[in-house]
Amino acid sequence: MVTNMISVTFTQFRKDASALFTAVENGEIIKILRHGKPIAEILPYRDSANHLPSWKKRKIRHPIKGEELSSLILSEREQAS
Repeated sequence: MVTNMISVTFTQFRKDASALFTAVENGEIIKILRHGKPIAEILPYRDSANHLPSWKKRKIRHPIKGEELSSLILSEREQAS
């Protein structure tokens, strides 16, 4: 997911809030400015269970005897995407 940042004034945000929240749902980041200075950012929600650092994720187990580890890793990668 590609994330872009959109800067809008506070007045524009109030006027176009619905459309801007739709943009956030599509991966955009909204920076809200008041008098030309940033006051807030609205980011897409991230489910923390799906965005764990790799060292906190479930370890790969080698459940099938005789299966090559590399093919097991490739299947795990395909399932994650």
